[in-house]
Amino acid sequence: MNKHHSALEFDKVLERLRDFAGSEEGKEQILLLLPENDIFLVSSSLEKTADAFSLMALHGAPSFGGIRNINGSLARANAGGVLTMSELLRVAGVLRSIRGIVEWRDSSSGTKTTLDALFDHLSPNKYFEEKIYSAIISEDEMSDHASPQLNDIRRKMRSAASRVRDQLDKMIHSSFYQKYLQEPIVTQRNGRYVVPVKAQYRSEVKGLVHDTSSSGGTVFIEPASVVEANNAIKVLQTQERDEIERILEELSAEAGGFYETIKLSCECAVELDVIFAKAKYAYETKSTVPVLNDKGRINFKKARHPLLPKGSVVPTDINLGIDFDTLIITGPNTGGKTVSIKTLGLLTLMASSGMMIPAADGSEAAVFENVFSDIGDEQSIEQSLSTFSSHITNIIGIDAEANERSLVLIDELGAGTDPVEGAALAIAILENFHAKGAKVAATTHYAELKAYALSTPRVENGSCEFDVQSLKPTYKLLIGLPGRSNAFAISERLGMSSEIIRRAETLVSNEDQSFETTIGELEKSRQLFEERTKEAEELMAKARKETEKAREIREGVDALKERELEKARAEANRIVDRARRSADALLSELEKVKKENEAGSDKYKRAKSLIRKSGADFAEIVNPVIEGIGDEEYVLPRPLKIGDSVLIADLGERAEVASLPDRKGKVEVLAGSIKMKVDLEKLRLIEKAESKSRVRPPKSEKVFAPADGGKGEIDIRGMTVDDGIMAVDRQIDVCMRSGFNRLHIIHGKGTGALRKGIQDYLRRNRFVKSFRDGKLGEGDTGVTVATLR
Repeated sequence: MNKHHSALEFDKVLERLRDFAGSEEGKEQILLLLPENDIFLVSSSLEKTADAFSLMALHGAPSFGGIRNINGSLARANAGGVLTMSELLRVAGVLRSIRGIVEWRDSSSGTKTTLDALFDHLSPNKYFEEKIYSAIISEDEMSDHASPQLNDIRRKMRSAASRVRDQLDKMIHSSFYQKYLQEPIVTQRNGRYVVPVKAQYRSEVKGLVHDTSSSGGTVFIEPASVVEANNAIKVLQTQERDEIERILEELSAEAGGFYETIKLSCECAVELDVIFAKAKYAYETKSTVPVLNDKGRINFKKARHPLLPKGSVVPTDINLGIDFDTLIITGPNTGGKTVSIKTLGLLTLMASSGMMIPAADGSEAAVFENVFSDIGDEQSIEQSLSTFSSHITNIIGIDAEANERSLVLIDELGAGTDPVEGAALAIAILENFHAKGAKVAATTHYAELKAYALSTPRVENGSCEFDVQSLKPTYKLLIGLPGRSNAFAISERLGMSSEIIRRAETLVSNEDQSFETTIGELEKSRQLFEERTKEAEELMAKARKETEKAREIREGVDALKERELEKARAEANRIVDRARRSADALLSELEKVKKENEAGSDKYKRAKSLIRKSGADFAEIVNPVIEGIGDEEYVLPRPLKIGDSVLIADLGERAEVASLPDRKGKVEVLAGSIKMKVDLEKLRLIEKAESKSRVRPPKSEKVFAPADGGKGEIDIRGMTVDDGIMAVDRQIDVCMRSGFNRLHIIHGKGTGALRKGIQDYLRRNRFVKSFRDGKLGEGDTGVTVATLR
């Protein structure tokens, strides 16, 4: 591990990250993780982590527990070696884990991610996995079903062993032999079945002695009657061993054949394990994806040191390389200065390693070529170096490598030597790094460095807030404000006599005292500003909340109004439908009356007329006609002449002028066979030059341009709802381009599905102001009349 990275505790972050990996290989890879200095590589790595984070949030994380390093075993198998049963079981375990990862991805498919290439290189091999598991039961036991030959051999072995045991059972239960036996049991020695015989009777039992007890009182004899059977078992055992070896050779050869695919799958699985470990760690630390740059710009919002306990860490804002390139942090000891620069460096290293950072959304991280640090007391006894010498040695090494793409972090710059010389040396070191273009953050106690930051372009003061009343740091970094040592205030709070404090104050130069006083006033102003800002933010949040509440109420009222209107419209339609059905029934009855009694025909005609008028009135109530839409400013282009074609605006009917306007402005027109008088302002002249041929739609559409016949009309009878909507949509476009604001849609009555579909479409169309069913004489409910905007 790079010593600069270790000083920033990056190695401790990796140790915590390692705990989130599922495989031993993944854990090892994490400990070898190094920050990248190429922004494209960093961006790619960070994007993979972000995608894993998103997948994990939606579907949980896949398991990598069975992934392990089997490259050695596979390479040996590929070279012709024979793997043991335990090695083959590890291969099967890896294959099972790879299959599980692939199945997890299949179940979470639907969103493309930057991880897809890694998932695509995973090659599950369920055939070989199951073949191994079906052949091998444990690390030292082969299944009977590993091959037909092995099953046959073991069946014969069991049969032979059963025969031997049966013979020996008869022997040990025989009254003749019982007096010679130590115990009436059958046991084994060297793989052969024997009985325990008392040593003094060994000559009484004919057979082969295989063992003697430790006391010498018992000998284990293989009776002569079972020697041949035991020999047969030994032969079968040899055959079994040879068959197991053959099976292992076969499985090993097959494993060697899959060497490349399994190796690649394992490598990709390990890489995925590392990426998902980063995502799990990000979830644990509530991290976000920073915006990357290679210009040295750092802007961490509400940054938190990932190694500090959650309850004690204080989010802080840190920026560098935007308005200034060098940040000098001053303030008392234990005030959080070191934590600030460690957070700055550690989050930079994490981002460069493809890790999300514990900071708020919108944070910006820079990718540096090198991150250097000189933090902590590195006094070396072996090299006989003091603390000061150790720090200077480190800084000399940093100076030799630093450039414009370096981040340099120095703790207690110039400490450990004479204050005057130390301050001068510290300023010279900062000037040197500043001239090289490096981004620098340093902590110090020297007041001279505060003045240097105030007077030098691109150099800024910073301090860590300290509560003198509680004598505790708040760990909040304040950029733009130099820190106070607070030595006098802290000493007084701890109980030092006021005489000593006053005397110390007189010994401080007027210039230094004035500077510290000014800093104190700035600190008070800053705190007041922060309080006011907090109050303003609370008021803004309250106002936003009230505004949102009002918007929700307004939307609720609008929705309620629309629902009530729709409900009322539906109820009106139901009433009209009932009335129409009643009218139709009555008309049918009247027809019968007419046929039965011609004398009542006049009465029939009056009743029929009344019924039709009532139906029209109902339709007008449900879907009222809004007259004169869009034509308020219409002026006749010339005086009317007898025979002119005109349009009656409020009826949407074409007519012919029968007489010129009278003194009341009434014009007699002929509409079909009906003569009527109409107000002059309700007539629209239709010039003969405007007459156009009918627009012929494809297939069964019957479309009439507005200029033809004095009205827009389309016949969609016989079409499906979708085809009818498309045809009506086109005709609306034709009408609007022709300056016509009324369209008659002939859909017929039928089942009512086409009428409902068309009217639902008209209700949603922003170019339709209103619509209604046709009046009696217009086609009744078989026609919908739409008024366009």
